[in-house]
Amino acid sequence: MDATGGFALLPILMIAMTVIVFAIVFGVIAVVIVKGLRLRARNDASPVETTRVAVVSKRTSVHGGGGDSLASTSYHVTFELLEGERVELGVSGAEYGQLAEGDRGMLTRQGTRYKGFVRDITGSAL
Repeated sequence: MDATGGFALLPILMIAMTVIVFAIVFGVIAVVIVKGLRLRARNDASPVETTRVAVVSKRTSVHGGGGDSLASTSYHVTFELLEGERVELGVSGAEYGQLAEGDRGMLTRQGTRYKGFVRDITGSAL
């Protein structure tokens, strides 16, 4: 053992740990970016579809807002297609406010992108 009692390795270990932590953080950020780009490419390649649906549920999720940070709200609506399949799509706050559970009409979407909803004012069933 040297005169420093083995503390000579401490700076090297600190640097190694710092590099590992930064590598993990940047790796996670890279994975999130790649997933987002893949989803965007998949949506861009999807056809625009318009189908008859019913609005079956609505939900919100709030992110942030701790301490001095601002909170943001995400709005989601679940639609049921004629075949019984359900699809949940993110919508704007304005669209969320215009939709009510039980509404029936025509949903336009492209992959997982909400493009619009036209309410059926005749009240006919799916």
